[in-house]
Amino acid sequence: MIKIENLHKSYPMGKESLHVLKGLNLHIKEGEFVSIMGASGSGKSTLLNIVGLLDIHDEGAYYLNGQLIEKLDEKKAAVLRNKFLGFVFQSFNLIAYKTALENVALPLYYKGVGRKERQEIAMQYLDKVELKDWANHLPGELSGGQKQRVAIARALVTQPKVVLADEPTGALDSTTSNSVMELLKEINREGMTVFVITHEEEIANDTDRIVRLRDGVIISDEKVKKNINV
Repeated sequence: MIKIENLHKSYPMGKESLHVLKGLNLHIKEGEFVSIMGASGSGKSTLLNIVGLLDIHDEGAYYLNGQLIEKLDEKKAAVLRNKFLGFVFQSFNLIAYKTALENVALPLYYKGVGRKERQEIAMQYLDKVELKDWANHLPGELSGGQKQRVAIARALVTQPKVVLADEPTGALDSTTSNSVMELLKEINREGMTVFVITHEEEIANDTDRIVRLRDGVIISDEKVKKNINV
């Protein structure tokens, strides 16, 4: 689903350049639940931006669903994002003056789905995240956990192949974080690939595989050992 080979990314810093990603190799299969961990400056956000088609790499190869990603203008990148990717952010990124239902329906508007149909589909996804009764509330009337559930519903509404979650529990308390992770696990069990950026060990241990970055290189890539209570 996501295949990265010898990926490099640098940013100009005056007369110098900052080499952020230094020859990454990473393969995430369809249906995997993977977390990317690393300290600030390790390159994890840059990796997410490249995987999410929000930034471009300098060298190496990136394949999404078997398609080589190269020389994309913003219009082509937007089409691929809408087709394959759903995003969940730490800061929720909900539109303050739109209701929960309108926020969830927005990606369908950009896909050209008619108003009645997109509202029906959006309501189905709000029901999936147990927020159907809050459909007509504005983000300012919702708790942090409810906002993140709306954001997850919005990420799912286009039925993407991959959900990219950038610190999805970073702004939440531990109880709410657990419920959000349970929702991501449920999505994964349904067959969706889930890619989580986090700095929290507890969150990473809720995924099936942890990839650790340091200074732009992968230092470990391991399956998570699950405790099975008999």
